[in-house]
Amino acid sequence: MTSHPVELVIFDCDGVLVDSERLYCRVDREVFAELGAEFTEAELVEHLVGSPMEIWTALVEERRGRPLEPGWMEPYRPRYEAVLDAELTAVEGVADALEALRVPYCLASNGGHEEIRRNLARTGLREHFADDRIFSARDVARGKPAPDLFLHAAATMGVPPERCAVVEDSPYGVRAARAAGMRAYGYTGGLTPAHRLEGPGTVVFADMRELRGLLGVS
Repeated sequence: MTSHPVELVIFDCDGVLVDSERLYCRVDREVFAELGAEFTEAELVEHLVGSPMEIWTALVEERRGRPLEPGWMEPYRPRYEAVLDAELTAVEGVADALEALRVPYCLASNGGHEEIRRNLARTGLREHFADDRIFSARDVARGKPAPDLFLHAAATMGVPPERCAVVEDSPYGVRAARAAGMRAYGYTGGLTPAHRLEGPGTVVFADMRELRGLLGVS
């Protein structure tokens, strides 16, 4: 099979651009425990990192043994925001990786637009992503692990899927990239172990400063 040159790099946000997953998991454990659903960090990493909200809700409901009220997350959002305001940083080396790229890049996240922009601003990365290069699962019918979001981003940026590379840190995101017919680069410098990202069409790496070389773009 011919290997096409990379013409677009699509970055996930949480765990790839901003080092938020550790913070989310810490607060998740507190919040879910208060709701009557105890999880270990390992369970959260396995089931929730990178997952859409409906998966969160289903798992918490299953663990607590009863349904959650509509809008159950809203009272807890200020707690997450306070931790992010105080502690969120950019993933180590990612600003250098972005500046080194000589091909177009964009962002595609299961998070909402406002959340993405706030986290980019908190970490000094907002200047790297104009509004028209930020894509949210809210823009499509299905978020990751469906391919819709990545295909939407590629189409909007005018690049065929086979010429796109996706940088992800979760199995959900890697599955979405594969389903979209894109090359996947699984970042293991966060919470997700390498074996959960490995597979066909996927390069696994642990240092963002290696990304440009792995992509083979000059």
